[in-house]
Amino acid sequence: MASSMLSSAAVVTSPAQATMSSAAFPVTRKANNDITSIASNGGRVSCMKVWPPVGKKKFETLSYLPDLTEVELGKEVDYLLRNKWIPCVEFELEHGFVYREHGSTPGYYDGRYWTIFIAYKPPSFTGA
Repeated sequence: MASSMLSSAAVVTSPAQATMSSAAFPVTRKANNDITSIASNGGRVSCMKVWPPVGKKKFETLSYLPDLTEVELGKEVDYLLRNKWIPCVEFELEHGFVYREHGSTPGYYDGRYWTIFIAYKPPSFTGA
């Protein structure tokens, strides 16, 4: 009775053959080689350049510009805000760029920049 429950398609193989065989897995390949069909938002994507911080000096702030008057600096900050960018201020004078000296955790770098909190009207904490 037990022999009638066995499948006639069963094949006995060694364990080594079972791990090396890929015949049991279906082949799923996309026939279309057009990469524009991969992302649905391909036309709306805006790419950013990634710059490695180790050994490279590239300023992420307005420090690469010549000395500006207060009016010119205000125009630069307004331009950044209009583009929904975050203006930054360097707070370290020795290096002026992101470097790694202290700390060994991922994502930690010395010489980072403070973001500017621009308040045209200082916040009121009195509820008035």
